Amino acid sequence: MTQRKTPSHSQGKRLSCTLGEDEDATFTQPSTSQVQKGLEQLSPSQVDQKTAEVVQYILVKDQKKIPIRRGDLIKHVIKENRNIYPEILKRAAQSLDQVFGLKLVEIDAKNHLYILINNLQPAAGGDSITSANPKTALLFVILSVIFMKGGVVREGLIWSTLKKLSVDAADRHEDFGDVKKLITDEFVRQRYLEYTRVPHTDPPEYEFRWGQRADVEVSKPKILEFIGQLHGQEPQSWKHQYREAHGSHASSQASTSSQR
Repeated sequence: MTQRKTPSHSQGKRLSCTLGEDEDATFTQPSTSQVQKGLEQLSPSQVDQKTAEVVQYILVKDQKKIPIRRGDLIKHVIKENRNIYPEILKRAAQSLDQVFGLKLVEIDAKNHLYILINNLQPAAGGDSITSANPKTALLFVILSVIFMKGGVVREGLIWSTLKKLSVDAADRHEDFGDVKKLITDEFVRQRYLEYTRVPHTDPPEYEFRWGQRADVEVSKPKILEFIGQLHGQEPQSWKHQYREAHGSHASSQASTSSQR
């Protein structure tokens, strides 16, 4: 009699990930009539309760700055009410905006990933990414280097830049812990950075780009102001970056306005 193989730990992990993805892959966006029919089957208080559960789930998940997957929302919160998902998400987004001053943004339309960004103006003209904690200040420095170097840099440049600031990727840091893991794992999972292997390199080399969250959350004009202050120059001194920063800033504002 042939023995049945037990899945290894890694196989089980891949299987569980696939099942999670299938939850979203099998989801079909309900039509307007399906949403209306679903709403008629629930009381207003039931709809409000489900909306509150979605808001709470998003707020808790956002604490780790990991993008929220539509599939996870459906699986863990919406459940059997998936036919009114669009209405629930719309109401949750309104609640997050009106009550918490947070904007729910879809950063990946293909994989349906959402993040929260602060909809309120930073105090005293500051930028939210620089006024928080040491980790976000470190991230801002990395994003600045990438932006000033044309949007993509080899990792060696990042490590050498940080070393000049007394942050050595090879050493454990008092504020950041494992610096390399923070940058190549945590910031990447949070979608602030993309970290990819350069093709046909042996030994392997890697490069950094801005991630989807950074594109939405971080102000390029603020980065240019920051660089100007460091060098004692006006932001316009860097003509190419100035055009890119203010061009992308204007298009980002137009996109935000069109979504309201």
